[in-house]
Amino acid sequence: MKRFPEYYSFWHITGHYGLRVTAFLVLLFLMLPILVIMPLSFNSQPFFTFTEGMLSLDPDAYSMRWYQEIIDDPNWLLAIRNSFIVGTIAAIIATVLGTLAAVGLSSQWMPYKRLITALLLSPMIVPLIIIAAGMFFFYTQFNLVGTFTGLIIAHAALGVPFVIITVTATLSGFDRSLFVAGLSLGASPVKVFWDVVIPLIRPGVISGGLFAFVTSFDEVVLVLFLAGPEQRTIPRQMFSGLREQINPTILAVATLLIVLSAALLFTLEALRRRSARLSAGG
Repeated sequence: MKRFPEYYSFWHITGHYGLRVTAFLVLLFLMLPILVIMPLSFNSQPFFTFTEGMLSLDPDAYSMRWYQEIIDDPNWLLAIRNSFIVGTIAAIIATVLGTLAAVGLSSQWMPYKRLITALLLSPMIVPLIIIAAGMFFFYTQFNLVGTFTGLIIAHAALGVPFVIITVTATLSGFDRSLFVAGLSLGASPVKVFWDVVIPLIRPGVISGGLFAFVTSFDEVVLVLFLAGPEQRTIPRQMFSGLREQINPTILAVATLLIVLSAALLFTLEALRRRSARLSAGG
């Protein structure tokens, strides 16, 4: 039984448990669609609803056929391959550019810091439909529409703000005297940055890279504007499937994406805890 301070009244205790119950209900409301999608992906029938057999836990009502459809369908295989290729390259570019930008913005000698920060973070604020339309008209001047290069650049631009935020948060606890000490010992700024700064902010850099990868992996608006048939990604394929041929294969893909997202979230949490220990000197 949880013990409360002596000055807690009945209303304090009620508010304490009320807040917990409210938080649990909100979490359940957010998780309910996910909890519904996962079992439906094992439906042996081409329906988006629970059959009588599924409700009665009949083994014959469950099947892996929709996961096999992913393997047998060349369009899904192409979309999966493109998503990982585009997401990985875009995340690497965004991580490098975002880390350098965060280091520069963390300097006290950086002029117009607020203006530059606002510009770099604008892709998080401006509606994606506007960004996609602007990039489409800009890319047509350079024949980048319908190319992997244009799609990767667009996704990297969306990922940079997430890297800047996470790396900046990590740099807030960085002891800049270590950088000065490295310079005083005769090392070049690049060597000090690589050997001293990067190891200490690595958890934030990796977290930012994962956020950039997830942002690219989940993006559909830019793909609809900028990608051609050969650049279709998983969200684009899911969007097309909902419009053209609805079947539980989409639910199977969604389940796999949920598992991937959960794995990334656990990784981010582990990195956050490690970063907190480093900041605390532990």
